[in-house]
Amino acid sequence: MAHHKSAKKRILQTAKRTERNRYYRTRIKNITKAVESAVAISDIPAAKEAFKVANKQIHSMVSKGFIKKTTAARKVGRLHKMVNALEA
Repeated sequence: MAHHKSAKKRILQTAKRTERNRYYRTRIKNITKAVESAVAISDIPAAKEAFKVANKQIHSMVSKGFIKKTTAARKVGRLHKMVNALEA
């Protein structure tokens, strides 16, 4: 256990940040799975709607500083490619 006040604070901040990061990581996985499952059953309207939600959520995580812009672009690009392939 930490003995200094600053070390105790760091422990608390790390726990809070870990909890927040876990939430966002899980959120990204869930919204990605929603698009993938809609594509898997060939439901074009559901896939488009899920992609719209995913795009907005992923880019909002960029503005919060959780993920980098290039990572978000890669994830959204791959999802968009899936949805476009479904339409073709």
